[in-house]
Amino acid sequence: LERIQSPDDQETPRYLYALAAAWVRKGDLARGRELSLQALEKARRYGQTDLIGQMQAILEMQRQGRPPRRTINTRHILFVVSGAFDRLAEQVRQRLHHGRLGFRAEAPEEPRSDSDYLKSAETTDFIKFGFEPEFIGRLPVRVTCDPLSVEQLEEILLKAEGSILAQYQADFRGYGGIELHVTPEAIREIARLAHRENTGARGLMTVLERLLRDFKFELPSTSIKRLEITRDTIQRPRETLEALLKANAAERRRLLREEVQRYAERFRQEHELTLQFDEAAVAALVERSLAADRTIRATCEDLFRNFPHALKLVARNTGRTVFTITGDVVAEPDRALSQWIVESYGSGMKPEP
Repeated sequence: LERIQSPDDQETPRYLYALAAAWVRKGDLARGRELSLQALEKARRYGQTDLIGQMQAILEMQRQGRPPRRTINTRHILFVVSGAFDRLAEQVRQRLHHGRLGFRAEAPEEPRSDSDYLKSAETTDFIKFGFEPEFIGRLPVRVTCDPLSVEQLEEILLKAEGSILAQYQADFRGYGGIELHVTPEAIREIARLAHRENTGARGLMTVLERLLRDFKFELPSTSIKRLEITRDTIQRPRETLEALLKANAAERRRLLREEVQRYAERFRQEHELTLQFDEAAVAALVERSLAADRTIRATCEDLFRNFPHALKLVARNTGRTVFTITGDVVAEPDRALSQWIVESYGSGMKPEP
């Protein structure tokens, strides 16, 4: 700085302030403080108020060893304060109706909503409610929000970006590809129930969560791929869920029976051996699958994990490639295998080496 500045510049407060800051950064606090005091004196002499605050700050930092606390000028900042005042409306109502008793009292007015009373709130009401006079005096403009109507809640449910209904639909698709459809009559009923909650748009989430909670836990483990919410569903959600699960149970059993045949075909292709499941075996496998909440393939691979090697041994001894799986075999697969192997060695055929 000393090399690039002219002699005239070196006498200015701004130059001395910059030089002081440079010495502070180099670690020479004493030299920086000396130059800062010179810059502050010149700034006051020349009336350069924009530098005075900066130099006072650097002197404070040098004295305390830490940056000074920052302050913000709020002259041109607009503050917006919002909140819910659940008892303020009653307080305003008491003030407005105070002293109306007696023969000269006016005829009673029509019932008014909390929103109407809040529109009549005055500064004294807020102070009595608990606000500090110095604070509420700095909020000159006060606006009361009217409660949402049923129609507005319905519009929020259908058209709002990222609406709670769209979120639930995305959740159900993630649970296993379940498509959630809500009829127009059900939309109207949900909005009506949310309006009765008297909590604004938050009431929509309260109603939907109460309605769909059990469906979220029960349906993902079923084969149901579509859930339609009607007005009857809203009125009797548990009964609707039980009816869905009952109808799905029959459908699920049918699908599991088909899986048994697919497992038999897969076993034939992989091991060139045929498993023929009789009705009792199919029924037993379906019940096992339902009880353990597992697929037929997982159930069969667990039960028949020793079958490929053992049946190939039987096939080499006897030439037999078709095996009938009965309910008894499903109940005790290892015992059945042992019996088939013993019989294969006693069949009169010489086992292959």
